[in-house]
Formats: sequence, structure tokens, C-alpha cells
Amino acid sequence: MDPDAVKSTLSNLAFGNVMAAAARDYQKEIVAKEKGQAASASHDEVDLDELLDDPELEKLHAERIAALKKEVEKREVLKRQGHGEYREITEGDFLGEVTGSEKIICHFYHHEFYRCKIMDKHLKALAPVYLGTKFIKLDAENAPFFVTKLGIKTLPCVILFKKGIAVDRLIGFQDLGSKDDFSTRALENILRMKGIIDEKKKNEDDEDDETEMSMNRRIRSSTAEDSD
Repeated sequence: MDPDAVKSTLSNLAFGNVMAAAARDYQKEIVAKEKGQAASASHDEVDLDELLDDPELEKLHAERIAALKKEVEKREVLKRQGHGEYREITEGDFLGEVTGSEKIICHFYHHEFYRCKIMDKHLKALAPVYLGTKFIKLDAENAPFFVTKLGIKTLPCVILFKKGIAVDRLIGFQDLGSKDDFSTRALENILRMKGIIDEKKKNEDDEDDETEMSMNRRIRSSTAEDSD
């Protein structure tokens, strides 16, 4: 037999054995990996069951439910006190309204003044957003006593009350660039800076950004209709 042919045959056999061994090792590795994944999944299921029965988790869940319930009850109390909407009051209601809540925004207005109508629209948009603050309006012509007592000389005049005490005010549009086309966000930022409305969470601000332009378009459209 040709020595070279024998050598070639032996070499091919050796290579074939190596490949067969590699194939077996690869198959073993695949099987081991599948078993490991199955064991991991089973372990995860056990951990999840243990987690569901964890007394600490149950305690946190109960505390969260209690906090949510308390928040709902608080919101209901505020709504019964007139929060969550922009309401008109009379001079006779005034003292009870401004002393009945912690934070109050009261707009003294004149029904024929165009700028008062603009302020109305913005405050109406903010009232349902900031439930912790009461938003009210009072016709200055029908409240001469409090107009005099509070030294109101320019309308619109938005007076900010905390626990029945007038702590600040917005006179006309002086704080808003003295322009009629200010945005609801601009008024909102001033009221927040003055501490009469609460800070909003980041996600709430993001949601507001999506509706700001359409809100202001509605406000401008509505005030234009009122002036016609």
C-alpha cells in the first residue's frame, strides 16, 4: 500500500474523530445550557412565590392603599369646600370663603373689562389642576366694602390669601409683561413662585406641555368672542 495514501487516510480519520468529539461537546454544552435555563426559570418562580408571601411587601402594599385612600378622602373634603372649580361668590360669602381654606386666589373683576375676561379664562383653566388652592371671583362693583378695605384701585386685581390673610396680589397684568397674550403657564409660574399653588411633579409638567398651546388658543378664541 502506498505510504502516502496510508498517511492521508490516518490523517482524515484523526480529523474526523476531532470533529466528532467537538460535535459531542457542543451538544453537551447546549443540553447543559437548556437545563441551566430551566433551573433558573424554576428558581425565579420560587422567588416570585416567596416574594408574594413576603410580609414586608404586604405591609408596603397595605401602606400604599392606606395613603391612596387618605388622598382620595382629602380631595373629597377639598371639593366640598369649593376647591377644584373657579366659582363666583358674593360679598356676603367673602369672609367665609377666604377663611375656610388654607390657600385662596380671589379675582376682583369688572364684568365689562376685557382684561378681567382674560384673567378669568386662565384662572378657570388652573382651578381644576390645583385642588389644594381655592379659586374664586368677586364682582368689584358688588363688593364696595372689601374693595375699599383691601385698597383695590386697579382691575383685574387677583389677591392671594393664606389662612384668611392677604399675603400678595397681582395688579392688572404688571407681573405678566403688561401684555394681553400671556400664557396660562406664565400665570401659573408666578402663582407657584408666590407659594399660592403647589409645586407640580415632572410628569405633570410634561403632560401640560402637550396641552398648553391648544389651551391658550381656546382662551384667546373665547375672549375674542366675549369682546364681540
